Amino acid sequence: MTTNKTVQNSTKKNSNAHITFIGGGNMGRALISGLLANGFEPNQISVVEANASTALKLYEDFGVQGIGALEQIAFDFSKNNVVVMAIKPQDFNVVAKGLASKLKHASAPGPLILSIAAGIRLKDMSRWLDHARCVRAMPNTPALIGKGITGLFADAAVNESDRALAETICNAVGQAVWVSEEKLMDAVTAVSGSGPAYVFAFLEAMQSAGEKLGLDAQTARKLAYATLEGATQLAHNSDEHAGVLRERVTSKGGTTAAALDVLKQQGWHEILEKAIDAASQRGETMGDELGKS
Repeated sequence: MTTNKTVQNSTKKNSNAHITFIGGGNMGRALISGLLANGFEPNQISVVEANASTALKLYEDFGVQGIGALEQIAFDFSKNNVVVMAIKPQDFNVVAKGLASKLKHASAPGPLILSIAAGIRLKDMSRWLDHARCVRAMPNTPALIGKGITGLFADAAVNESDRALAETICNAVGQAVWVSEEKLMDAVTAVSGSGPAYVFAFLEAMQSAGEKLGLDAQTARKLAYATLEGATQLAHNSDEHAGVLRERVTSKGGTTAAALDVLKQQGWHEILEKAIDAASQRGETMGDELGKS
């Protein structure tokens, strides 16, 4: 896991970087907060945010410069510029084409573009922006509390220095992993991007089951949430496969075995695999749909 010290060391190397966020919503805000907590300065960050109240809140909380419209962006090419596309996938095309005119006037090689918009492929991103220095990222919502994990992909147009900078930005809200092929970003989206929802559904079921067995809602919630948190941390701290850990708490003929037998009979493992596969296929379809324009 990346430590704050590691991120801060990387940040020192990027003291000449300037990051412009396009979009100051939840994920953009989380990244800004994480970067500032790990050594970046407010004057290294700008935010294009049309909503005046959101822009004011970002300035009040973080001291970062607000830019009211895309047309008002003015890159300082004495800096290593990064643009973080923190916008909805359905808005990406229009925003990217609007940004393209700014990039045409950029000193070579122009800003590094880091997209956190789900489903937007590199070839489409590059086509709309008319720009090749792009990185695709897929974070997840635990980034909001600094516990996220982000999948990253870039092609040969992005050098090692740019990869390190993109990773530093994403590590500010948790961890980051690189995948070797872009098609694997659909798997990243299915496993970790959508993954928090599966966990929340599991917690819902655990709490509901506890209540049906007679526990009050508060106690059932506390038991379910603490159990998941503790078990996850135990697994994270172990070098052993999760299956081995499962076997260790499953005594033959015991309560755990009885519960796991039901799950096995219902095919829960296969159900979850099918669910994640469906999410991956939907991600692929979204990429096709979003890239048509």
